[in-house]
Amino acid sequence: MARSRTPLAAIVLAAGKGTRMKSRTAKVLHEIGGRPLAWYAVKRALDAGASPVVVVVGHQAEAVEAALVASLPGAPLRFAVQEKQLGTAHAVLAARRALRGYDGPVAILSGDVPLLETDTLLKVVRARGRAPVAFATMTLGAPRGYGRVVRDAGGRPARIVEEKDASDAERAIREVNAGLYCADATFLWKSLAKVGADNAQEEFYLTDLVAMAARRDGAVAVEVPPEEASGVNDREELARAAKVLLRRRARALMRSGVTLEDPERFDCDEGVEIGPDTIVEPGVRLLGRTRVGAGCRIGAGSILKDVVLASQVTVNPYTLADQATVGSRAIVGPFARLRPDSVIGEEAHVGNFVETKKTTMGKGAKANHLTYLGDAIVGERTNVGAGTITCNYDGEKKHPTRIGAGAFIGSDSILVAPIEIGDRAYVAAGSTLTDPVPAGSLALGRARQVTKEGWVDRRNAEKQMKGSGKRRAG
Repeated sequence: MARSRTPLAAIVLAAGKGTRMKSRTAKVLHEIGGRPLAWYAVKRALDAGASPVVVVVGHQAEAVEAALVASLPGAPLRFAVQEKQLGTAHAVLAARRALRGYDGPVAILSGDVPLLETDTLLKVVRARGRAPVAFATMTLGAPRGYGRVVRDAGGRPARIVEEKDASDAERAIREVNAGLYCADATFLWKSLAKVGADNAQEEFYLTDLVAMAARRDGAVAVEVPPEEASGVNDREELARAAKVLLRRRARALMRSGVTLEDPERFDCDEGVEIGPDTIVEPGVRLLGRTRVGAGCRIGAGSILKDVVLASQVTVNPYTLADQATVGSRAIVGPFARLRPDSVIGEEAHVGNFVETKKTTMGKGAKANHLTYLGDAIVGERTNVGAGTITCNYDGEKKHPTRIGAGAFIGSDSILVAPIEIGDRAYVAAGSTLTDPVPAGSLALGRARQVTKEGWVDRRNAEKQMKGSGKRRAG
């Protein structure tokens, strides 16, 4: 990612409640592509080379700070609290202490604009040159709700007027403020100290910087794509932005050699990695920190979250996996469930309606049907038959099951943990085992079968006799 050649700091405004979201959760905490909404503006500033990035928080400040720190570990983030929401200029002023001693350019971004591209931010930063301020504008057919850019007779930006303060002639202007700025730090702090609240909203507008700069060395206006500058104010706009981001990720993946059989039915969080020659069938969701190797196939309807797939893995349709690792050439599903801490070895098979939890399956091990493996270690080339259950929980504690290499576990076996099955051991179908099985042994844990010949005929005859007696008595 390209970076600015000059020092750069950034301020991201993320203090508002977002009343139009109709939510108890702060707007910037609503997730889009697996990240909090404010993450995108912060990440773009970091990608542009900004250090530090000061996030101005207010509503649910602690939660916003925690979410950003968790999603951007190690990033040069600082936080400033805007105790009362008195306007955008007031919000920027809240960041002044966090940038004490810094005198370079300062980018100012809104925390609810997830579609901004890093190159667009850099375009505004670089366009400033020696001017006090550069700011982004966009041209809209119906610019309702936006501040209008008023230019002087020479075509230079003179001021920005908010819609509620605009005259009818000013409201007819289609060039509007996009809410992205880059200002010289010294000019920024001196000018903001002079900003008043003499307007319809009785708030301190950051847009006043443009008029102040125009009276000095001038302000630079930079046209940007409207899509990138669009903010998120309600759930509908959140969903619309998510769709745009998803289209971008899908295009990038296909350009890198990934086949998406139907990009319109594909969902992928920000940061998911997929190797070349992987085929993704319709309806797949790849979430969190999922990483998919080269040459894999992911079947329709599968949902993978925080999963690592090695190369040439086949995930058959409708598989659910969470915090699991799958080795190369393994086959999983259909309708399998890999729960956290499942490690599926190379060339292993986990088939339909098999569930694993905190289980390691060795190379070439198989559990192809209707099986639960919890807190288990299954050795290489071991075959686990249909209906097998590891009874790992005694009501208070979890216990391990260890099955050696090359073992055979017959269908409908119940292995009561803690238990160990040795290498090459055989467990007969239908067994319930509570004791260890030595290597190379056959274990049978069945109840003794009892067969009573003729029992059905005798039972039916007794029923008929009882029925006849009742009719005579009646």
